[in-house]
Amino acid sequence: MIGDTEIMIIGAVFVLLFGGSKIPELARSIGKARHEFEKGLKDEKEEKR
Repeated sequence: MIGDTEIMIIGAVFVLLFGGSKIPELARSIGKARHEFEKGLKDEKEEKR
């Protein structure tokens, strides 16, 4: 399991790599991609029925 310290380190690395202003845009893109992935999985399950 990932602990609090690891999450803080990962967050700091993201800030260093992408800069503070790019993080909200990156998070939005990740959220949209996750939503599309889950939608695809749901559609795949419905097709198999």
